[in-house]
Amino acid sequence: MSNRVLCQHVTLLLAIALATQLCLAADWPQWGGQNRDFKASSKGLATSWPTSGPHQLWSRELGEGYSAVAVEAGRLYTLYRSEDTGKEIVIAINAADGKTIWEYGYEAPALPGMNFEYGQGPHTSPLIVGDLVFAVGATGKFHALRKNSGTPVWSHDFYEEFGTVWRRGYSCSPMAYRDTVIVTLGGKGNAVVAFNRADGSVAWKKQDFQYGFSSPVLINVDGQDQLVVFMGNEVAGLDPATGDLLWSHPHKTNYGLNISTPVWGEGNLLFVSSAYNGGSRLLRLTQSKGKTAVEELWFNNRMRIHFGNAIRIGDYVYGSSGDFGPAFFSAIRLSTGKIVWRDRSLARTSSVYADGKFIMVDEDGDLVLATATPEGLTIHSRAGILNSNAWTAPTLVDNKLYVRDRKMLRAFQLD
Repeated sequence: MSNRVLCQHVTLLLAIALATQLCLAADWPQWGGQNRDFKASSKGLATSWPTSGPHQLWSRELGEGYSAVAVEAGRLYTLYRSEDTGKEIVIAINAADGKTIWEYGYEAPALPGMNFEYGQGPHTSPLIVGDLVFAVGATGKFHALRKNSGTPVWSHDFYEEFGTVWRRGYSCSPMAYRDTVIVTLGGKGNAVVAFNRADGSVAWKKQDFQYGFSSPVLINVDGQDQLVVFMGNEVAGLDPATGDLLWSHPHKTNYGLNISTPVWGEGNLLFVSSAYNGGSRLLRLTQSKGKTAVEELWFNNRMRIHFGNAIRIGDYVYGSSGDFGPAFFSAIRLSTGKIVWRDRSLARTSSVYADGKFIMVDEDGDLVLATATPEGLTIHSRAGILNSNAWTAPTLVDNKLYVRDRKMLRAFQLD
């Protein structure tokens, strides 16, 4: 092979690799997207929509549930509960037309002591890794399925095996680390559990924390990977390879309801927030020779993120603050811990951030396009698109937005 042909061949391979990398970067394989921070790489999004909202690509009935949508290679994955059979369903959907590719259903009756007053769920979002999709239902039934066919590979029943009951339903979205999948369960000796992806065997189970309803995040502190878990009475950092405790810091709420996902960012800053009198706090983490120091920079009881998500942009975190009453979309400055503004025009929201814009869905079913800055919230477009309780975070892949309420799933084009 001549040098010229070799160079052309290498260039082609590099181009294919780059295209593959860009394609993967646009996917949304888990709760919160690529980095579990609710930020998308989408560009060229519209700066406004018609009064009726952005162009709808398709709409379909789905069924009971709050599970967010994971996306990979033109397929959507989510969970719902069938009103006809009572089974929980893991479903794969064609992103182009909304039609079902496959479904996998299983029995999931309410456990003793469960209260489904606010909906039976499922509450978690699927995780896509390799050729598998991992999904956990409201009663803690955990399945690894072939993503192309829905064929079960292995499963666990968290209640039967570990004895934990989740009063409102299980809600931790699984997270991948190396060759394991990690979940929080709560309880003595198995508050956090890692399963081997290939066969479902337990890689490790550690800690005695009370269950919290939040999903974990993976961070890196001065070169060390750490698993952050927001449990019933504290936020803690574990070694994701072993489950060993690296640090913990108290964060108590009424009823132990720490629900929102922690936010990690520049400056080694970790933001956690909860409702039920929990408030928000900012921690600075530093690590040297395997030892982590935790410094609380501030606490603010007026910023209370309930079950929605928070998004950090620079020195500010944005999210809906409130529990039983109104939940105002608010901005809090990280360097001071002061709330700089509150916007009262929206109901409780969940959001994604892309192309300098917030795409928001409030619990009343309004889809909102807005810009949030330290000076305030500017709403560019707003349209009512959902009719049932809309508590699910939206998913954005390229210029396609996927939103759901407890009955319907809809797809929109945003460019």
